[in-house]
Amino acid sequence: MAKVYKMQRPAYDAVARTLHWLTVLLVAMQFVIGWTMPDVHKDTQPVDLIAWHLGVGATLVAVIAIRVIWRLTHWPTPDELPPLLSVVSRITHVLLYAALVLVPLLGWINASSRGWTVRLPGVVSYPALSEPGSAFGHAMGDVHGILAWVLFALIGLHVVAALFHRFVLKDHVLQRMLPHAGPSRDQGRDR
Repeated sequence: MAKVYKMQRPAYDAVARTLHWLTVLLVAMQFVIGWTMPDVHKDTQPVDLIAWHLGVGATLVAVIAIRVIWRLTHWPTPDELPPLLSVVSRITHVLLYAALVLVPLLGWINASSRGWTVRLPGVVSYPALSEPGSAFGHAMGDVHGILAWVLFALIGLHVVAALFHRFVLKDHVLQRMLPHAGPSRDQGRDR
């Protein structure tokens, strides 16, 4: 019989939960747009779905930057997991954050190499990260696509882990990240 871990830890703070679910929304949009937009060739112009992919990607860059800064300055309460699960959890989170940073960054490099402007919609244009026509930048488009699939797999693993926490470990980790999860550690009381 599996050991049940009944942790009564505080919810993630409202900023962490908001950034998490905003990331979920933006990444889901990127996958849908990425799978439905036309193939990008040498002479493709950034219009229609490609323009949407660039705009949502630029927004994702900003949200991920804020999320990484927030995570580094607001560590969640440590998990009380068996050592092996703790190591797997940490590795998976590091890989997930790395993919969330790298996939849009490589897309930005690729867009720059095509001479496309990457801009946060209605706010600011981002600087080019490669020269127009750069072979390296064009190659990063392929890496961007491959790493997007890696990100997709990591997200799947993350979802399975959340369900494992909910239904096997019964430790309320999933509930801590839900939008109305209750008081956070920063609100001064534990649940």
